[in-house]
Amino acid sequence: MYISDPGPTSKGVPPDATLAGPGSATGLAVTHETPETLPLVDTGVLAELEEELDGSELALRFARDYAAMWDQRCAKLAAAVQNQDMDAALDAVISLKITSAMVGGLRLARLAELLEGVIRQGNFGQGEIIMKRVAEDGNQTVSELQSSYILKND
Repeated sequence: MYISDPGPTSKGVPPDATLAGPGSATGLAVTHETPETLPLVDTGVLAELEEELDGSELALRFARDYAAMWDQRCAKLAAAVQNQDMDAALDAVISLKITSAMVGGLRLARLAELLEGVIRQGNFGQGEIIMKRVAEDGNQTVSELQSSYILKND
């Protein structure tokens, strides 16, 4: 249940919102923490991606592409939420959640998971509130990703 005044730190995110666990419909469990407690970018995740891809060049390319596509991805998601297009919104938010987790954007992945939940419930009013936070934290995530990983590895 959403409380109309969630408090100053949650910025419109329901206080009782939690991520789905491994048995969830999405299968991605980022954490059960609130978005505020998560880092914008966890470079340890990027180090693991480098190992999985047998080198930093592919991981760096993925991070660059993620950053370059942010504005387009955010606009597509925002439009789908505003138009209450459940299929397009789910497609966009799931993509955001997965790619954000892959580049270590844990806070944004968490917000995307919360947004996915309210979209699945058809609560697009709440979705628009969370979408504002997604846009803000997404911009910060891209900036942090560029400064803490992309520029250091170019």
